[in-house]
Amino acid sequence: MTSQSDLDLARNVIRTERNALEKLEQTLGPSLEEAVSTILATDRHVIVAGVGKSGHIGQKIAASLASTGTPSFFLHPTEASHGDLGMIVPGSVVIAISYSGESRELIDLLRYCKSNAIPLIAMTRARESTLGRYADVLLELPTVPEACPNGLAPTSSTTMALALGDALTIVLMARRGFSTEDFGFRHPGGKLGRTLQTAGDYIRDHKDPLPLASAGASFEELVIAVSEGRKGCVGIIDETRKLIGMVTDGDLRRAILAGRTNASAREVMTPGPRTIDPDARMMSVIKSFSENRISNAFVVDETGAPAGLIDMKDLLAEGYV
Repeated sequence: MTSQSDLDLARNVIRTERNALEKLEQTLGPSLEEAVSTILATDRHVIVAGVGKSGHIGQKIAASLASTGTPSFFLHPTEASHGDLGMIVPGSVVIAISYSGESRELIDLLRYCKSNAIPLIAMTRARESTLGRYADVLLELPTVPEACPNGLAPTSSTTMALALGDALTIVLMARRGFSTEDFGFRHPGGKLGRTLQTAGDYIRDHKDPLPLASAGASFEELVIAVSEGRKGCVGIIDETRKLIGMVTDGDLRRAILAGRTNASAREVMTPGPRTIDPDARMMSVIKSFSENRISNAFVVDETGAPAGLIDMKDLLAEGYV
């Protein structure tokens, strides 16, 4: 097989799956709204179940639901048959995924839902299948060819199931009014969670001494403050501790070249420096640094007093950028 035929086959896979998604979009109907209403009506968990590739899709759907305001977990049907059915309590909602609708491992789970009045949302292509007949809400997947040349490996079908799960997740997210703040609360780890922090959160976790000097500080005192602070700057405060200016190591170099080593902090500083509100998201802080070509800024409280310092070098080292 040549590399060109490899590309042709790969493109055909993508084309076939794209066509499947287009058909899903065209056939999606009111049953999605029924599924949304069913889930919103419960204060218990949404339990997602499936076997094989459908199980892998189910795990992703459960994780997406849980991270966007709908408590959820994945339950393997085989484990369910060996005691884990007890995890399904009254008020729960079950989403079962099987493209054929005839996965034998699901039978015990389906019977349990029926006998205990647990609402069952089915994701399958076969309305008249075992899964389809047990369903209270049927999210019907269209019948489409798999992208596999032999028509065997789940490809188009799992892509549709994943997309339908995403659609359900995002509609629920919107209906719940799930906010950026909610998202950040559930994603404290990794770059995403860090950038959803507020500047106030950041400085509470970084309690290094602030490089500060009074407006009347001498040039020598400024040099010492910048050197000891190791941030390349010093904040200049007035008698009320309000931030009125900033002196950077660049300001000091320019003053030395100009022969102004007898100047006071007030004479050397850049007045009215950019500051950060404690409630600002870190993603907006990073954006501001980039747009304004600055490498650090003080976080100030409601009185204008410096409460912390955010430095781009630290953000880079800690994986914020």
